[in-house]
Amino acid sequence: MTKLDYLTETPSQTAGPYVHIGLAPGAAGFDIYRQELGWDIAGPNAAGERIRVEGRVMDGTGSPIKDVLLEAWQANAAGVYAHPEGGGDVEEGFRGWGRVITDFATGEWGFDTVKPGATAGRNGSVQAPHITLWIVARGINIGLNTRLYFSDETEANANDPVINTIEWERRRQTLIAQRSKEDGKVVYRFDINIQGQDETVFFDV
Repeated sequence: MTKLDYLTETPSQTAGPYVHIGLAPGAAGFDIYRQELGWDIAGPNAAGERIRVEGRVMDGTGSPIKDVLLEAWQANAAGVYAHPEGGGDVEEGFRGWGRVITDFATGEWGFDTVKPGATAGRNGSVQAPHITLWIVARGINIGLNTRLYFSDETEANANDPVINTIEWERRRQTLIAQRSKEDGKVVYRFDINIQGQDETVFFDV
């Protein structure tokens, strides 16, 4: 028997109180970088509809969690990712990735981007326009993965291969961001519930 046979799994640990300083220092009040990493998702040259995405992350009692970091991944308006295997070219400056933290006072988070297009799924399927979100905070041992779909994409959502793996319609609705207009700007509201009766669907990826 080798020494490795005696090793046990390292205990997991939550994100800790300094997650913002390490991952989003500018938002935490530290002027470290010339350009804050993850703030510019789409860039000025991206085609498509400009939108604002915002919401809150709430605990099982419905209270906002105020120390959350969210990362977002998305395709451009043509359904192409900014990746060598993304299926095509994207506009100059389009990152398709961003990072935001919640407001320390209100728990609100938000970012500006362009509305993504439908993307290719497995086995020739088509995925409805969506944004993938990864959520970390104190008290969450493993980052939570979810998806944000758009309320005005009813037909595409109904045919999405991922949404259709969720059996209950009520659970599916936790993935739908609601469209509105505020001061002439398109806004999608997406509140995330970590626990409780209306817990958001999280994916094991």
